[in-house]
Amino acid sequence: MKKIAILGSTGSIGTQTLDVVREQGDISVAALAAGSNIALLEQQIREFHPRLVAVWDKKKAEELKIKTADLSVEILDGMDGLLAVAQIPEAEILVTAIVGMLGIRPTIAAIRAGKDIALANKETLVTAGHLIMPMAEENHVSILPVDSEHSAIFQSLNGERHNKIHKILLTASGGPFRGKTREELKDVTVEDALKHPNWSMGRKITVDSATLVNKGLEVMEAKWLFDVELSQIQVVVQPQSVIHSMVEYEDGAIIAELGTADMRLPIQYALYYPDRRPLSGERLDFYKLGQITFERPDTDTFRGLALAYRAMEQGGNVPTAFNAANERAVAKFLNHEIRFLEIPEIIGACMEHCNYVKNPSVEEILDTERAAYEYIEGRW
Repeated sequence: MKKIAILGSTGSIGTQTLDVVREQGDISVAALAAGSNIALLEQQIREFHPRLVAVWDKKKAEELKIKTADLSVEILDGMDGLLAVAQIPEAEILVTAIVGMLGIRPTIAAIRAGKDIALANKETLVTAGHLIMPMAEENHVSILPVDSEHSAIFQSLNGERHNKIHKILLTASGGPFRGKTREELKDVTVEDALKHPNWSMGRKITVDSATLVNKGLEVMEAKWLFDVELSQIQVVVQPQSVIHSMVEYEDGAIIAELGTADMRLPIQYALYYPDRRPLSGERLDFYKLGQITFERPDTDTFRGLALAYRAMEQGGNVPTAFNAANERAVAKFLNHEIRFLEIPEIIGACMEHCNYVKNPSVEEILDTERAAYEYIEGRW
């Protein structure tokens, strides 16, 4: 029986990973980690019986210990807890469904412990791809993408690894504000931004989709995952979210992965790779679909995508400044402290303010994150 550990088990990807575990019935959960939602975490412990659980919030961890006193489960807290979950000996695969740069150190620890990584934490590669990818190769560890777009690229490369990629076509839904002008976006609300037309996701990533910052982060991640030049990654808006991404080869042939907007599919593919398993749920009906349309992304209105390309072109710790600025800006937007259009303004300002480091260590990456946060708190 395959054994896994999950960072971020109470979030969108984490809960859908456990849906797959529940449906398939032949995966054992060795360890779980979550932030503070101990009510759901307790339910998961009682259903999946992990040996080890980590809670980021120390007080919540103490509460959970009391709630699960009748169970034989070890409960830790903080970064030490995340690292323990990442390295638990029983697990073969670590699902990194945690949001933000918090995932870097546990991912590195898991790779060094020889675990394959089912990667849903894009910030890890955005900020530390230059460290993560060589480390994975050195430790003979597979990085298996869970994001629907990167999974689609990964699937489109199957059997074609010896052939030359001409271009990666990274698809985007366009989010809830596709087609709107900057003037129309001036007064959009948090509630407006959280109404994604196709996907059910966490609040932060849904806002990232609305700004197209998420697509920018995916561009950065794709560069590291598939070892291509930035100029070989083209974003294509595909509003129906049917084509999840495509690969164009040097002969002009394009291979795509299509399906319904169901994150369980890429999660399951990563957990069982290279095998496919039956999966319940809706199937794509081309008769009902009727058409698939394509558009060029509007990078003048949605500056986050253009800023992401610029950050990756500059390299070094600038992508970290981009990511950290976005994390804090989105948190402020969700807390009604700034307007929607201030998110890319804050990102651009932090990139300009960044003290450039060409080849940052993990410590320098985290220093850049702290510096971005301090800069934002001092100005916004």
